[in-house]
Amino acid sequence: MTTPLRKDAARNWDRIVSVARALVDQGEPLQLNDVARRAGLGVGTVYRHFAVPEALLETVATPCLEALAAHGEQALADSDPRRALEGFLLHTVEAQVTDASLAPVTAAPADVLPRTTELKASLRASGTALLDRAREAGAVRSDLTPADLVPLMCGIAHAVNVHGGTPADRIDTARRYLATMLGGLRATPTNA
Repeated sequence: MTTPLRKDAARNWDRIVSVARALVDQGEPLQLNDVARRAGLGVGTVYRHFAVPEALLETVATPCLEALAAHGEQALADSDPRRALEGFLLHTVEAQVTDASLAPVTAAPADVLPRTTELKASLRASGTALLDRAREAGAVRSDLTPADLVPLMCGIAHAVNVHGGTPADRIDTARRYLATMLGGLRATPTNA
C-alpha cells in the first residue's frame, strides 16, 4: 500500500506528468532537468518523483497500457475468437499510432516500474490467448505465432508513421493496413 501524496506533492506530480506527456507527444526526449524547467519546479522535486527518465516515460504510458490491458480482458470474454482477436489488434494498432509513449515503453528491454511489467505481461498473455483461440477455431493461419504478431503490428505502426497525416488520417490508415494484414492471416482451406 502506498501512502497518498500531500496535495502540493500531488499537484507537482501531475504537473511533471503533464509536461512529460506534452514533450512525448511532440517527439522530444524526456530529460528530467528540462521537464523541471518547463514545469516551473526544482530539479530535486522532479527527481524525488522520478529518479530516471524511463520511470517518467512509463508513467506517461501507463493510462494507455491500462486501457489496452482492459480491452484485452474484454476481448477474452468475447465468444467469437476471430472478432475478439481482430478487436484487440485494432485497439492495439490505434494506440500505437496515437500514443507516442507506447512504442518506446513496449520496446524497452527492461522496465523500471513494476506496474509497467505487470501491464506488459497482461497484454502478452491476452494477445497469446486470443491468437491461440483464433487458431484453434480455424479463424487464422495455423502457422501464425504470438511472436509473429508483434513485428507485424509494429510494421503497421511504422508504415502509418511514415505515411503521416492528421490523427484521424493516421487511425484510418492504420485500420486499412490492419484490415489488409488480417486478410492475409485468415485461414484458407487447402485445395486437394
